[in-house]
Amino acid sequence: MPDSPGELAFSARGIRNTMQFSSRPTRRTLLKAAGATALATPAVLAAAAPQAAAVGQTDAAEERSYDVIVIGAGFAGITAARELCAQGKRVLVLEARDRVGGRTWTGSFAGHLVERGGTWVEPTQPHLGPELKRYSLALEEDLPVDRVLLPTPKGPGQFTPEEGFGRIGAVMDRMFEGSREYFEKPFTPLYRADLLQSLDRLTLRDRLTQLSLTAEEELAINGQTAIYSGGSSKDGAFTMFAHWWALAGWNNAGWNDTQRWRIAKGTGALLGAMIAEAAPTIRLNTPVTTVTDTGTRVYVTVKSGVTYSASKAVVAVPANVWPSIKFTPTLPAALTAAGSQGVAVKNAVKLWIHARKGAGRFYGQGAEGGTPIPMVIPFKETSQGMLYVAFSTDPTLDPQSIPQVKAAVQKVGVDLDILGLYTHDWGRDPYARGGWAFRKPGQLTTLYPDVTNPKGLLAFASGDIANGWSGFIDGAIESGLRAARQTLGAT
Repeated sequence: MPDSPGELAFSARGIRNTMQFSSRPTRRTLLKAAGATALATPAVLAAAAPQAAAVGQTDAAEERSYDVIVIGAGFAGITAARELCAQGKRVLVLEARDRVGGRTWTGSFAGHLVERGGTWVEPTQPHLGPELKRYSLALEEDLPVDRVLLPTPKGPGQFTPEEGFGRIGAVMDRMFEGSREYFEKPFTPLYRADLLQSLDRLTLRDRLTQLSLTAEEELAINGQTAIYSGGSSKDGAFTMFAHWWALAGWNNAGWNDTQRWRIAKGTGALLGAMIAEAAPTIRLNTPVTTVTDTGTRVYVTVKSGVTYSASKAVVAVPANVWPSIKFTPTLPAALTAAGSQGVAVKNAVKLWIHARKGAGRFYGQGAEGGTPIPMVIPFKETSQGMLYVAFSTDPTLDPQSIPQVKAAVQKVGVDLDILGLYTHDWGRDPYARGGWAFRKPGQLTTLYPDVTNPKGLLAFASGDIANGWSGFIDGAIESGLRAARQTLGAT
């Protein structure tokens, strides 16, 4: 889920097909909102961003006038900065955190590289795939599972991967029937706006109700629809999930591949390579408080009181964070609505669980409302046992509490002997205010394309507002490329 990622796409994890990337469009996981990682490995980042070494220090001699200011050093912001630097622009990147990466964040846990933000990548995605080739980044494939735990009317049930994922896939096939028509061109999401107007009003719960599912079918899918939405299937837009399905080739096999691959050196390796190529000026620990567009110049004031100016600016922070910045003049209606309503899931927590050997390589999914942690996925074997990645949108869960996490996973149907936890609460992160992107009912047809268009001297970039893989690294890169073109005056 985040994560992109934004970054959850947990449909059919153990069924592997031979890679046939050329036969499908593009896809990647979500909750993903996500959307990946931020911090490159220390060695990569030190070499990649030498100009960021003195971040947080300002003095009278500091340069405060630039061609373009980019607010936010996630994938969207760094992509825009790289493209602008390539055109000879003097670019300043302002980042509120003490690291780059935004909602992506590579770290180390139990002796392994893990992602505290997004995790999976899909090499056939049109914007991410070329970046992997550009920087010669190798991929690793996830572990296949040996069993699937799904809720049933009689409690957690254990299935073979073929049977368990087959149950999920059968419901998804029914749920997204017709998506080839209403998302005929997935990267132009409003191409069939005439067909989407009524569909965009539906929640995922509305769509499930329309299907008249059996109890077994309902339990096979509502854990996913609930967590993607942010905790309840009543919150998220049906068209959001359907859009991902279309991007993945309108089939379950393509959707499954979105959670199959990881960058071997971490998503931070990609970000670090982009920074190394662009070499923009980056200032960390520099939260932006106000942005003023005079019509001839943009003035950006940071928390310390220092003001920078530029001919144009790219706002590359999550939509949920827009209300924390004072814009003058105020933002247009679509951007104001996106910020106030929120796009990213607000109670998103990603957990890494290190457990002793015994439980093995299972995929676990709980029922909607049945457990604070409705998804658990095996990641990698360790010398002591196994690393699992899990997600929660339950604000009552203490993700640092081993007893609470253990009890939550028991409701999925497995007893883990937990050695340690490594987590991040993206909802409580002041510079994210949410995890993976998942639009609410009506947002696609009422906010797009206005949220993707420049406003005066400002362009906006975020995986939250991608035309394609919203909530994924691919979407963040897409929006960064678009914002750079808009800033340069290109179509």
